[in-house]
Amino acid sequence: MDRTTAARQLQNLLGLRSPPVALTFQTAPPANVPRVDAAGPSGCTYWKYAAEGRTFYTEAPDHYNCPIGAYTHGVDLPPERAEELEEVVGTMVQLGYIRMEEVPGIPRREGAFGVAVYAPLVDAPFEPDVVLVCGNARQMMLLAEAAQAGGAGPEAGLMGRPTCAAIPEAMRSQRGVASLGCIGNRVYTGLADDELYFALPGKHVAAVAEKLAGLVNANRELERYHRARLA
Repeated sequence: MDRTTAARQLQNLLGLRSPPVALTFQTAPPANVPRVDAAGPSGCTYWKYAAEGRTFYTEAPDHYNCPIGAYTHGVDLPPERAEELEEVVGTMVQLGYIRMEEVPGIPRREGAFGVAVYAPLVDAPFEPDVVLVCGNARQMMLLAEAAQAGGAGPEAGLMGRPTCAAIPEAMRSQRGVASLGCIGNRVYTGLADDELYFALPGKHVAAVAEKLAGLVNANRELERYHRARLA
């Protein structure tokens, strides 16, 4: 199954409000893909841009406005921005949002950062490292079941803050990662209160999409069965 078909399968069978987003990390800018026209306030802002239909790449400075996102993406910050990261983490600790001992355990992408390339999965002119899907609990239930059937089921429970840590974790584990999101992501992307994320390693997307149709049908039939029993 090609990427376009897989993207349409995910979108239509799950009834997603927002299309799946493809993301890859490359050493240099790809040909015929423009750089984002302005740096966003957060790394996850670029997810929103891609979901809106844009294909583009970012360079390291485009991530400097988001010290947490820069950290998870493997972007080395200049000294003044590194100080901002320490300040942000310090504020989070002071607010009781995070404990200092949690910080070393936050997933971070390995390797030097060249560029990050974003696109709607349906139009992506590249093989994605990660595909980001957002939806409500029922939609993510179906996707998680398809991921399990397709050999990419989550190896852990739901991830929480920061949302962007799901990207390096999916790349490291090569398993699906379910994330509840975080308040920053919800502000910057407009994620609805009842929505969460599922990050899929790119190499598993076709297999997951192939399993999805059968599982959507199975759930439909099982729902009839359970409602009949309830009645």
